[in-house]
Amino acid sequence: MAVDTRNDGVQTSDGARKSKLMSTKQTSPKGDHIRRVGIVFSGGPAPAANAVISTAAISFLEDDRQVVGFFHGYSSLQDYNAQTNRLLPDTHYRAFTERDLRGLRNSRGIIIGTARANPGRSIETEADLAHPEKAARLRNVYHAMVDLEIDALISIGGDDTLKTANYLYMFQQKLPPSSRKFQVIHLPKTIDNDYKGIDFTVGFFTAVDVMAKEVQNLRADAMATGSYFIVQTMGRKAGWLSYGVGIAGEANLIIATEDVDDSIGLIEESTDENGVVKKERRLNLDALVDRVVNLIITRERRDKHYGAVVLAEGLSELLPESSLKNLPRDEHGHLSLGRINLAGTVAEMAMERYHARTGRRKKLTGVQLGYESRSAPPHAFDVMLGSQLGIGAYRALVEENLDGYMVSAGGQLDLTYVPFKDLIDPVNLKTDIRYIRHGSDFFRLARFLETRTDKIADWSPGGRSEG
Repeated sequence: MAVDTRNDGVQTSDGARKSKLMSTKQTSPKGDHIRRVGIVFSGGPAPAANAVISTAAISFLEDDRQVVGFFHGYSSLQDYNAQTNRLLPDTHYRAFTERDLRGLRNSRGIIIGTARANPGRSIETEADLAHPEKAARLRNVYHAMVDLEIDALISIGGDDTLKTANYLYMFQQKLPPSSRKFQVIHLPKTIDNDYKGIDFTVGFFTAVDVMAKEVQNLRADAMATGSYFIVQTMGRKAGWLSYGVGIAGEANLIIATEDVDDSIGLIEESTDENGVVKKERRLNLDALVDRVVNLIITRERRDKHYGAVVLAEGLSELLPESSLKNLPRDEHGHLSLGRINLAGTVAEMAMERYHARTGRRKKLTGVQLGYESRSAPPHAFDVMLGSQLGIGAYRALVEENLDGYMVSAGGQLDLTYVPFKDLIDPVNLKTDIRYIRHGSDFFRLARFLETRTDKIADWSPGGRSEG
């Protein structure tokens, strides 16, 4: 159950408990033993990353506690060895000073860098955490923290980084009681906004804003040229980003992974390594192309000869397995979706399908969006949310003495603390993903606005003849 802190100072978790606000410090906080804190940022960049890092760090520094920022995620930590591969100050980490953190909240980029290094890559079950080889890199991280006298680690990142944070937490639970341990707190950061336990994640609104403006620019271009743009946005697993971009960018059609139903899906059978036959719904690319062509023809009947379609990049992962088996994957086993130009493929196929059905030519252009949004100037809401989550790390550790929790914020940025066990599948140890629910108000909003993106005009230049 989440620990819930409200502005009235009353906290509830399995019953009401008194809580102090940050401004009314007790003489002996629960986490007073936490004197040295480490911060690691892992995964893809996100706007307002520095708001999270700087606010978390300054909260501890102002309370006379030390803060260490590790460079480039777990890259150096997972290879740590006290004799052969030591960590050096200002080479592998920075012991922050107050001066380091001034004026960072609205800055771009990530002051300590990031990487996708995955020390838990070999872990598949809880038993693997005790395996000498599979847990070797997690053990290296553990020894690095202990040798640097880190009392608590603040993990900042997406769902894969949360998974790593949980590995480190569980790894330590299996150590002898006399072993030195460090507490683990996670702060949710991802432009994908696919976390359970929090309404909106740091970076989401900025990314939506940046990409929605691009879609609006493309729609203006499409209107001028009588053409269509197929826009592929980031969003590997859930459709929050593509839906947000499509709604704010006034797209004429939005399709995400949640929309792959019987109408644009197919059932594929495959056999796993144990010989078990499983059935999975996959994307029917031909049906998706027909959906796009149907949109074009329908709009032409309304004398609308242009438009924009937004596709979530995660649709690529639902292509038939035969199309994906030889493609490159990252440290977390994910397909490199940026290398799969789904938007370009759909645009090319739709042009041919449109010509076959109508005898006419129509220009469609595929565009991939995402990277330009990850380090854009942060939206004010992301700065506020990131700052609150950063302070939440201090409060979770020093005021509440929590271990194995994610910091969350909702309502009027009220802080809550969600245990890892509520966010992680206990069998496969993967993080639970929050999808857009069919029939939800957000889902219905997208469907409603798809048909209402155009001004009613007395005249228009009509369709353009393509040679």
